Amino acid sequence: MSEAMTTVVVVYHSGYGHTEQVARHVALGAAAVPGVVVADMPVTAPDWALLEAADAIIFGSPVYMGSVSAPFKQFMDDTSRVWLRQGWQDKLAAGFVNSGALSGDKQVALQQLQTFAGQHGMLWASFPLQPTGTGPDDLNRLGSNSGLMTQADNDDPVLTPPRGDRLTAELFGRHVAERALRWRRGA
Repeated sequence: MSEAMTTVVVVYHSGYGHTEQVARHVALGAAAVPGVVVADMPVTAPDWALLEAADAIIFGSPVYMGSVSAPFKQFMDDTSRVWLRQGWQDKLAAGFVNSGALSGDKQVALQQLQTFAGQHGMLWASFPLQPTGTGPDDLNRLGSNSGLMTQADNDDPVLTPPRGDRLTAELFGRHVAERALRWRRGA
């Protein structure tokens, strides 16, 4: 009998396509972990059954005015029935945020995601990757450990966020997927 796969869901909102690019790289990194199956979904079309079945949920949002976007906040509010029955309790959670500014109050938005996960009884996965520098090709150039932070210029999402942020997103997805696999297997 084969062991069931560990499921990671990346649920996100993207207003202009930049956060979607980050979500795709997070999912790509998570999918690189053997034994893990990954799904990504926009918050505007949530698959509640898939979220219920997930072992880990990675939340992603652009940062608008120092907070998650309104569509992501609506998704959060729409989880009240899940919260009432603690349907996500003991699932692994992690988060990522993207904005045009280098800071853009990303930490505030990550804390909002972390609080949301805590209210659901989820376990938050930090991100221990040390920065390799501050250039566009460097890993974790924004130096975040509470989750993933990326920065996108006001340009086509094919071009931005930069290469280093996309690679960091893949490492973040891989990190969360590895933790989810260990958590599910009880290691």
